[in-house]
Amino acid sequence: MNNRLLTKFIAISTTVSGAFLLGRYTERQQSNNGNNVQKLTPKPGLPIFATVSAAVPVPADEVNLTATPTRISQIMKFGFPSLDHVRSYSDFVLSYDRKNRVPHWVFEHLTAESVAKNDAVDRSKCDFRADESIHPFFRAENTDYRRSGFDRGHMAAAGNHRRHQKHCEDTFYLSNMAPQVGQGFNRDSWNRLESYVRKLTKTYSNVYVCTGPLYLPRKEDDGNVYIKYQVIGNNNVAVPTHFYKVIVGESADQKLEMEAYVMPNKVISDDTPLQVFQVPPETIERAAGLLFFDKINRKQLTKINGKKT
Repeated sequence: MNNRLLTKFIAISTTVSGAFLLGRYTERQQSNNGNNVQKLTPKPGLPIFATVSAAVPVPADEVNLTATPTRISQIMKFGFPSLDHVRSYSDFVLSYDRKNRVPHWVFEHLTAESVAKNDAVDRSKCDFRADESIHPFFRAENTDYRRSGFDRGHMAAAGNHRRHQKHCEDTFYLSNMAPQVGQGFNRDSWNRLESYVRKLTKTYSNVYVCTGPLYLPRKEDDGNVYIKYQVIGNNNVAVPTHFYKVIVGESADQKLEMEAYVMPNKVISDDTPLQVFQVPPETIERAAGLLFFDKINRKQLTKINGKKT
């Protein structure tokens, strides 16, 4: 791409982003001034894109084969079906799966300070609550979990966020939860994995962890392979078959090591070593449809799952 084309591309990209953001602001202002509109509590998102305003049609003699803000506004006059998936909370970021009413992924940055015991933070004062920043059609509610047989399982663990009471409280939004088997998993083996991650802050200056659900295929008696999972409550909250954690530890000299785990959402014996659940990170990426830590070249990692790369 020559300099002239590159300059044009950057200018167009900047204009498109500006149109997205301006359109989002304008339509929210219009909605707030209208009648019979349910107001949602906003959560900052990355990226903050949504609907754009309508625009004047492009004259026939000014045909432009580039996706201009004007053309995008025409196509999307009545709004994007989705884009508002990523939400940033006080101490973690997540991507919300509106269809399954659980996160796609939750991302945390841990340090020895953030996980240290803090008497000013009281977990018992935290209440599980619906996330009102989510449209009512797509929210999970406490009633969905009631008498379901499943725990409201934290993806960003409350124990990881002890610096401030607000940090801990935010982990109790149901947008940060997924149904987990309680005894034998959430309260036991999964908790051991969470505790292990916190202990990594004693080894690394910075620990980055991405956590989320998986829905893995299984061969049935008819010989075919299916992806099957239970749903609970009136909102059909999905029960994942498995959960993953992908972790990157950064040492004081900026060396990077990665670990990746997949655990089945079922009772697991307490004497099962965590290393049994280690998998190549690529297998999680393929199963989840996600790329983890894609700004890190694999050659920068000195170890993956404890083995030198």
